[in-house]
Amino acid sequence: MTTRRIGGPVYVVDGARTPFLKARGGPGPFLASDLAVAAGRPLLARHSFSPEDLDEVILGCAMPTADEANIGRIVALRLGCGDKVPGWTVMRNCASAMQAVDSAARNIRLGESDLVLAGGTESMSRAPILYNDDMVEWLAGLAKARSATDRAAHFMKLRPGHLKPVIGLIRGLTDPVVGLNMGETCEVIAHRFGIGREEMDAFAARSHHRLAAGIDAGHLDEVVTVYDDRGNVYSEDDGLRRDSSVEKLAKLKPVFDRRVGNVTAGNSSQITDGAALLLLASERAVESMDLPVLGRIDDTEWAALDPREMGLGPVHASTPILVRHKLSLDDVDYWEINEAFAGQVLACLAAWADQDYCQGELGLESALGDLNQDRLNVDGGAVSIGHPVGASGARIVLHALKVLERTGAGKAIATLCIGGGQGGAMLVSRDAE
Repeated sequence: MTTRRIGGPVYVVDGARTPFLKARGGPGPFLASDLAVAAGRPLLARHSFSPEDLDEVILGCAMPTADEANIGRIVALRLGCGDKVPGWTVMRNCASAMQAVDSAARNIRLGESDLVLAGGTESMSRAPILYNDDMVEWLAGLAKARSATDRAAHFMKLRPGHLKPVIGLIRGLTDPVVGLNMGETCEVIAHRFGIGREEMDAFAARSHHRLAAGIDAGHLDEVVTVYDDRGNVYSEDDGLRRDSSVEKLAKLKPVFDRRVGNVTAGNSSQITDGAALLLLASERAVESMDLPVLGRIDDTEWAALDPREMGLGPVHASTPILVRHKLSLDDVDYWEINEAFAGQVLACLAAWADQDYCQGELGLESALGDLNQDRLNVDGGAVSIGHPVGASGARIVLHALKVLERTGAGKAIATLCIGGGQGGAMLVSRDAE
């Protein structure tokens, strides 16, 4: 398809994701590229076109291994797209996969692409462990040593401190500008809006219960089964705790502010491995290839705010979409707000209901009101499912569309906070039944 046609709708044809697998203290069974390929193969196999018919592959990934630097291209080649299909990678921290989907949608609207595979992948359990600067300098000195005597003398300079590792995951989840890790930013906004421990734990327990109910009802049919090289089978998100309760969660100690904090491992998202992919198409591709349509991507917004309050990013990204489309919170049939932390989602809801915040921070005349939580994360969220940073943005968009398909509703917003003080939101739709 060489003739460009600018504008027109962007359709989501289909999507798939792997089970989200909780990191358990060591490298997981899959590289990030393995996970993306595991999601992409059955997704592409469901359709009559060839992988070589794709115009491009765009993946989000926040922490690829050294062997997967441009993971989008690696996955494109492994999926059989051939030498001529470009593949590229984007990184916007927690919203990397949503950025990939937005980039694909923009290229389709510009007429530069007609059929794109986009999404994200992450193997957080394989985040790099690095040498510290002292060790790097010591290794550099060793490389310069020419004789055995010089090398022996240099080894005498090695100290225990040289062996202290730099944990890439911890560094990656810490804001270098304000010096707070993501959990600490949740404490900041929870304090601002008076979100207490019991409220956080109740939200977290509900996330697990909703995921359990969703799995039992078959509401997560976008999840594909994957197999590792030892023959182990993974068919469901394995961080689910069906027996979660406020009473059990109350026994956990705060992680980020051990003295007066309320954020615990139990009311935070899980460190997870997983991939989620969407197949996007132009109207021309849908018609010429007779493709099914899961829904449309109608609008996207990116916002920025104080990194100390990064968890409020969904409020700052979603509100301009509501204003542009003249929508209230209740006009959106379903919401997917990524559960980086239970307290973070609750703070977002509190911000929308707070007149001072809406006037002073969002420039609105009054508060937007209370978001109906019966329409929020109806099949659980990242507290129970997990949050592979590079993949979550695609997961919430895909599941929002799946909920619309299942319920016959018309509009949904998928939104998430982004480390560094940003927010992303995407309005998706189907023709309501």
